[in-house]
Amino acid sequence: MKFIYLGYIDQHGWEATSRSEQHSMMDECFAYDDILRSKGHFAGGEALDNACKAKTLRFRNGKVSVTDGPFAETKEQLGGILILEARDMNHAVELMSKHPGVKAGPFEIRPAVDLSEMVAGSERRRSTSK
Repeated sequence: MKFIYLGYIDQHGWEATSRSEQHSMMDECFAYDDILRSKGHFAGGEALDNACKAKTLRFRNGKVSVTDGPFAETKEQLGGILILEARDMNHAVELMSKHPGVKAGPFEIRPAVDLSEMVAGSERRRSTSK
């Protein structure tokens, strides 16, 4: 079963941390990611650039508006995502509770939803409406 981990970080706190502490933290995180890979749990992940470089899209009054920055003003911003394979939510929590990145900010864990049947149904409807 796939789980998505949303990792949050206090960008200002991170920037205030010394380079050597940043390197140490990242080395710990990457080492644990290697352990997850070796056991077949790591299915993907990406770090996100600073939230100040984000754009938020909203659909209002029949059109899309674009604003600078993240959706919400908060101290902690989304810093990256991990996609892991786990048996169930308890196993997903167990895997991430050992990840050094938890020290930098909270991780939200959500089960991934399999949309393959929904996609197939949409494809059938769209092919018959042509």
